[in-house]
Amino acid sequence: MGTVDFGQLRRTTPVSKVFGLDRGLPIDRYYIENFMTSHSADIKGRVLELGDSFYTDKFGQDKVTKKDVLHVVEGNQEATIVADLTDADHIPSGAFDCIIFTQSLQMIYDFRSALTTLHRILKPGGVLLCTTAGISKIARRLGKDDWGEYWHFTSQSLEIIFKEAFPESELEVQSKGNVLSATSFLHGLATEELTQEELDFEDPDFEVIICIRAVKA
Repeated sequence: MGTVDFGQLRRTTPVSKVFGLDRGLPIDRYYIENFMTSHSADIKGRVLELGDSFYTDKFGQDKVTKKDVLHVVEGNQEATIVADLTDADHIPSGAFDCIIFTQSLQMIYDFRSALTTLHRILKPGGVLLCTTAGISKIARRLGKDDWGEYWHFTSQSLEIIFKEAFPESELEVQSKGNVLSATSFLHGLATEELTQEELDFEDPDFEVIICIRAVKA
């Protein structure tokens, strides 16, 4: 029987309760930004992003001709569209060349209806860039926050779900993470506390986040 030296991780509370934001760049954001970098050519034309326009601005730059920000709750000063994606008939069909939809699918109880809306409002040939939680702490609780968190997915489940919402579309589903980055992320360690080699090693048994690129047929 072997022994393990847990060191500073032998504890029942995380090192950081805010995903490592107080220590540096959160590990899931490292994976998200690598995904956006790989697909920055898709971020062009009219772009919709949830919550704010951070990734639109960072990766779209002068390729973006019009940017919109969607928020489910009124009062967000950046929001150009206020809508619940599960019931958003007021958003016109075929409006967007690209939709950036990061770390939000797990917050929507009726996620299938939301994906149907995202498919509808994309232009033909438009691209949805989506990331969502795999192995992660809970980020939101209904009653305490404006919305709750209901699902953590796997790449296997998302491939099936996206084929329902995006039939006959070009679809890429990939996971990011390994046992070290997953453990570090759960404890709230930051990107800067791991090496690039440790972060970039991919083990499909430990999905920290799942990244999806879906092109509307």
